Amino acid sequence: MTPPDDVERAVEAVLFAAAEPLTIDAIRGHVGDGAIRDALDALAARYAGRGVELVRRGDRWQFQTAGDLAHLLRRDREEARKLSRAGIETLAIIAYHEPVTRAEIEAIRGVQISKGTLDVLMEASWVRPAGRREVPGRPLTYATTPGFLTHFGLASRRDLPGIDDLRAAGLLDPVDMAMEDELNAAGDDEGDNDAPALVVETDDEHA
Repeated sequence: MTPPDDVERAVEAVLFAAAEPLTIDAIRGHVGDGAIRDALDALAARYAGRGVELVRRGDRWQFQTAGDLAHLLRRDREEARKLSRAGIETLAIIAYHEPVTRAEIEAIRGVQISKGTLDVLMEASWVRPAGRREVPGRPLTYATTPGFLTHFGLASRRDLPGIDDLRAAGLLDPVDMAMEDELNAAGDDEGDNDAPALVVETDDEHA
């Protein structure tokens, strides 16, 4: 069904002016009731292949520069964010098994993690507290954020690459391979392929 032009234009205006990705409910709060989903689909089709595209990240929508043109907007001087191997492994485990407690992360990694590792991931807006597990002690759980999906160009967690994809790309080193069995075992219930899914600059620090 084609949405009325005024609904489509209103949705386009709201998303264009938004400082962050918006859910359908948030868009509805600005434009009122209407065929918002149809308007989003129509806008996504209209902007496909253009310099600016409408994309979905989880349950949120936003306009962004087309991926093949992003290099045109980068500043000459970029600040590199260096993430330790502990940070990469922790973020990968959270992404594939969320919501997950600190103890569960440590069980999969086989080593304790420092509080600073989680702090770095939360400061980057990639990880958030996700409530408490209803077990003795009620430990805090962690999950990824819409910012994580946006940063890594994912529509949802189902777009995370699997073990075979990472191995074929040469992105698993011996340490990653040693984690593979633990990751697969922990993720069987969700049906996801499990592996560190991040290509970022790292150092050899384990925390």
